[in-house]
Amino acid sequence: MIRTETEYQNSRKRVEEAEKLLRDQASKLAAEGMRPEQIKRALDPTRVFSDQIKEEVESYKRLKKCRFEELENLHGIGQMLIGVRIALGLSQRELAEKLGVHESQVSRDERNEYYGITVERATRILDALGVKITTRVEKVPAVAKSA
Repeated sequence: MIRTETEYQNSRKRVEEAEKLLRDQASKLAAEGMRPEQIKRALDPTRVFSDQIKEEVESYKRLKKCRFEELENLHGIGQMLIGVRIALGLSQRELAEKLGVHESQVSRDERNEYYGITVERATRILDALGVKITTRVEKVPAVAKSA
C-alpha cells in the first residue's frame, strides 16, 4: 500500500520503467525469433509485478479522491485509517502532531497497517483526523448443519 506522496511518485516512476523494460524485452525476444506466446510466457512475471504496482498507484489515486472500500467486521480498518489520512492530505508528521506522538510511531503503525489496533486507539486516530465511521449491524443467516 502506498502511504505517502513520495511513495506514490516513486511507484509511478517504477511503472513507467517496468513498461519500458517490457517493451524493450519483447522487442529483443522477437528479434531473437521467439513466438508471441513464448514472449508472453517469458515476460509474464515482470508483467504481474508491474500490474501490482499499477493497482497500488490506482488505489492511492482513489484514496486521494475519498473513495473507500466498505469495511466488514472492521477488517481493513488499518488501511482505512491510512486512506483517510491520505484523502485529507495530511502527512504522517501532521497526524503524529495531532496525536501527540513521534512521526516514527505513525510511520511504523502505517507500515504494519495498524495490525492489532484497539478500538479505543482507532477512535483516537479518527478523532484526530476529524472523521467518523458509521456502521450498521446485519444478522448473518444461520449456516445449515450437515448431518
